[in-house]
Amino acid sequence: METLVESPAELSTGQRVMDLEAKYILQTYGRYPLVLTRGKGCYLWDVDGKRYLDLLSGIGVNALGHAHPRIVRVIREQAGKLVHASNLYYHEYQGKLAERLSAMSGLQRTFFCNSGTEAMEGALKIIKSWGTKISPEKYEIVALENSFHGRSIGAVSVTGQPKYRAPFEPLLPGVRFVPRHDLSALEAAVNERTAGIVLELIQGEGGIYPLGEKMTRLARELADKHNALLCLDEIQCGVGRPGTYFAYQIPDPVVLPDVMTAAKPLGAGIPIGIIMTNERAAPALTAGMHGSTFGGGALACRVALECVDILEELMPHIRKVGAYFKSELEDMGRRFSFVKEVRGHGLMLGIEIDFPCKQFVTDAMSEGLLINVTHDTVVRMLPPYIITEREVDRAVRGLRNVFRKAAKSYKPNAASA
Repeated sequence: METLVESPAELSTGQRVMDLEAKYILQTYGRYPLVLTRGKGCYLWDVDGKRYLDLLSGIGVNALGHAHPRIVRVIREQAGKLVHASNLYYHEYQGKLAERLSAMSGLQRTFFCNSGTEAMEGALKIIKSWGTKISPEKYEIVALENSFHGRSIGAVSVTGQPKYRAPFEPLLPGVRFVPRHDLSALEAAVNERTAGIVLELIQGEGGIYPLGEKMTRLARELADKHNALLCLDEIQCGVGRPGTYFAYQIPDPVVLPDVMTAAKPLGAGIPIGIIMTNERAAPALTAGMHGSTFGGGALACRVALECVDILEELMPHIRKVGAYFKSELEDMGRRFSFVKEVRGHGLMLGIEIDFPCKQFVTDAMSEGLLINVTHDTVVRMLPPYIITEREVDRAVRGLRNVFRKAAKSYKPNAASA
């Protein structure tokens, strides 16, 4: 029987987009069959006009939602003045933004780059330079199992998940991984050869696992004891996401790092990353040791300044709506035996399921919700900071329908029965 092949004119717009990518794009992403065309506030629309409540915000990037009027205005204004001039010269926004970030973070120095991975690469260079200036033997780095720090060779080297590491080994030598809550293992791993300790205080891709104050404080004590640098990765869990400017500000008193990396929400969709250091760590990189062609451009810094202004206004809202969202998820979770735990801070929330649940992503799309599943069993939500309680209610209704569908065929695992 002859198979009829649709002509290009008969293909839908969405299918043409996907076919073109299949032919010309390096196939590194497992995309869902969804072609988006526009966004407004907390919502996105596909090519067919269907609306989705965005509970992922571009994996934490679109923290102010889509087409925020203040961000749109600043982009238009700045694009008509100066987009890029290179770091051979000054422009008026890098210093202003660095000053604001210092006030927010408690750290004194900023390096601007374009992404979280770039920020981690620079942070690792700071750690390596710090150690080798003390001793050629001081090059080891201690990181956590289940962590995720980016896709470059350096970032993968300190990522404690074998699935990301194995295809690229051998990686950077001297990296030791310890379990997330094992204080004894951390203490045993850090020694005089340790140049740095690298931690996510809320593991994002690893499943929305808060590290805990005891582990954080011990890392700070061990770094001081062994003359190492404490580097905190705030790329996903920082810049307002946890209800504080940075996750290391959740404990009282705060646990200040020597080096901190951040990126995702800072540019409200415009690529920008930062490395921040205290004055102790700053001399590890001197003129000529590091740089970025695009980093800290006028457009990115100007937008980030506006984003920081808006974030300051939104902080009480993030805490209030984040607490409401978590409470509603916990209440819903008690009705389904396969929900193991709801965890997170602020608007960084995860629901752990006791079976692999990637099907929930497409089921949620049918409900008009955009979520993702990380670590195979954790529903991850990183909604825009502007989300309202009414939109939370809509999200919970949709998730409840997804969970009800799963409950019909659910069979408890032996380990959880």
